[in-house]
Amino acid sequence: MDSLKDRYTPVVVENEDDLGTNPSSNTPMLELIERRLERRSMMKGFFAMTALGAFGGTITNRSGLAMAAEGETSLTFTQPDHVILDDHQVAPGYRADVLIRWGDRVTAKAPEFDPQAQSPEAQAEQFGYNNDFVAYYPLPYGSGNSEHGLLHVNHEYTSPELMFPGWTFEEQTEAQSLIEMMAHGGSVIEVIKENGQWRIVDDSDFARRITVDTEMEVTGPAAGHDRLKTNYDPTGTRVLGTVNNCAGGKTPWGTVLMAEENFHGYVGGELPADVAAVEGPVHERYGIKADARYPWWKVVDRLDRSKEPNEINRFGWMVEYDPYDPASMPKKRTALGRFKHEGATCIVNGDGRLVVYSGDDERFDYLYKYVSNGTVNVEDRAANDALLDEGTLYVAQFDEDKLTWLPVVFGEGPLTEANGFTSQADVLLETRRAADLLGATPMDRPEDVEPNPVNGRVYMMLTNNTRRTEEQVDAVNPRAENRHGHIVEMVPPGAPDATDHAATEFTWNIFLKGGNPAEAESGAEYGAGTTVWLSSPDNCAFDPKGRLWISTDQGSSQARNDIPDGMYACDVDGSGRAMVKFFYGCPRDAEMCGPEFTPDGRTLFIAPQHPGEGADSTFESPSTRWPDFADNMPPRPAIVVITKEDGGEIGA
Repeated sequence: MDSLKDRYTPVVVENEDDLGTNPSSNTPMLELIERRLERRSMMKGFFAMTALGAFGGTITNRSGLAMAAEGETSLTFTQPDHVILDDHQVAPGYRADVLIRWGDRVTAKAPEFDPQAQSPEAQAEQFGYNNDFVAYYPLPYGSGNSEHGLLHVNHEYTSPELMFPGWTFEEQTEAQSLIEMMAHGGSVIEVIKENGQWRIVDDSDFARRITVDTEMEVTGPAAGHDRLKTNYDPTGTRVLGTVNNCAGGKTPWGTVLMAEENFHGYVGGELPADVAAVEGPVHERYGIKADARYPWWKVVDRLDRSKEPNEINRFGWMVEYDPYDPASMPKKRTALGRFKHEGATCIVNGDGRLVVYSGDDERFDYLYKYVSNGTVNVEDRAANDALLDEGTLYVAQFDEDKLTWLPVVFGEGPLTEANGFTSQADVLLETRRAADLLGATPMDRPEDVEPNPVNGRVYMMLTNNTRRTEEQVDAVNPRAENRHGHIVEMVPPGAPDATDHAATEFTWNIFLKGGNPAEAESGAEYGAGTTVWLSSPDNCAFDPKGRLWISTDQGSSQARNDIPDGMYACDVDGSGRAMVKFFYGCPRDAEMCGPEFTPDGRTLFIAPQHPGEGADSTFESPSTRWPDFADNMPPRPAIVVITKEDGGEIGA
């Protein structure tokens, strides 16, 4: 039988042990990274990179690595100790305050949290589990206010061994399954900064929970398709709920985009034979199995494939809703494709069209972007409703120097009836297979992908891929058995003054390679003067100066690497380029999520999730009890708000 972590922890399954589901043999004809870097290194001033092992130095980090003295960087904070602790830690001169935790009140209906007396009804009004994506929306709308606003928070998944006393998979109760369902989705809270400290506004009219039971509309090309119709919804246009909401995005008109990532683990049971003949290969490509990670299908009929084989086709999309309107119905925007979305970062192109970047977070899967047909209207929010329904989805193909965006469009290239597609809806329902056929470049787990609003370049976090062999190495994925991941910098034409994010050809460079430079075989590469190292870049953010802030997710490798997950930061240009500095350390066994700056750069919201999720950790005996450190409380995922003690900008 699969281990507990294999069933219940997407972090471990996806980051460490899963083989991936891409059967394609897409191996673009690329030269090895050494040739490419040798030629690139002759280009004056453009992103030179040097392995730290080549430096002399006088500073020694905790691994015993001799480092160069710290170079010129715009980040002036002092790094905290680069060690794993039961508690979190932040750079000296900063505050790191817990704002809200799993089980805390969100709506006025919510009772006080009691881990010994949980119920689905209570959890539906309380802050959900494993907070991930965080988005700040100023109040009032359009004001740019950095001291009063709304926070949207995604709740990605649940860790029942830490949630419930005496829990076992074999004996999971119906109530526990329903509580888990209510702990997924999202939360909206109103927050305000008073006397230099942030607090939640109690009983806010904006407060809201989104769960697996929240009704949603299906829009775009796949809406109403026969493969989305169920007994509950014979129209194929209404869905109950959203799952595995990992990262996300903010639209220019102030709505939230919630990514559905590892949706494959939420339905179970056997497919009927007639359905399996058609949908079986599709389920296999997405990793959907009869023996699901979550046993909810045993108590909720719509999640049982033998009873509702089409239900799973209603997940794996991007969800949009309006946090300023607590009565608004979320919409699943099918034009953005169906895959394991890590996020959806938006930018308005120079011609006014919306561009959305998203990674498919699995080994050997792909990078995507979406370009709207219409243009953004910031004066009339309602006028933007069709932008996420009418546009073109593209998938990335890298060669030695160039990135080509291939349209994922029915009737183009191999996406025809000859390959089993009868419409754009079919193409989008099987986005992964369509990308396979187009010859997209298999990546080392593309997670967050974000355009830098200052320099116009786009940064992709590639978390890791220990399954890549020497034969599968290529220029953009240059390491076999890539334990530590890397970051790719993509340059649209015209950057930064006339950046064209809608263009179909970019150039690209490798920004840094994670890992410990003391291990020469790791091939780690950072900027000159770096004195700490990171592994497994996951999410990212840019402060108002355009500096890159990197969150990490090592999964079960955290203990092996002997460094915490947390927040790192670096410049993207100049002598401090790719020179990472350690800013915040997560508590033991937690992953770093979020991060989100207020417009003035003086507040950073972050989201440590799954604290205490160690190999033998349980509700009764967790590896840490962060953030309460009370004997009667298990560890609780929480939102942390970071400010500078003197009130200045984060990072200085």
